[in-house]
Amino acid sequence: MTELIMKIDGMTCGGCVKSVTGILSTMAGVESADVSLEQKQAVVRFDAAVVSAEELAAAVEDAGFDVAE
Repeated sequence: MTELIMKIDGMTCGGCVKSVTGILSTMAGVESADVSLEQKQAVVRFDAAVVSAEELAAAVEDAGFDVAE
């Protein structure tokens, strides 16, 4: 498993956290997604043979949030 710490801008409430968590945790290859509003980040454990970090970031951005490089 690969672990990625993704900095996410645009989350303002618990609903945003729930949305980002739902997006990431339902993607194929994702084992876990811990999203923190306070730290403005998501820690994602995933199988890099199934899904890439770029695909994870794109899914979050498609939902209206900004993923910082």
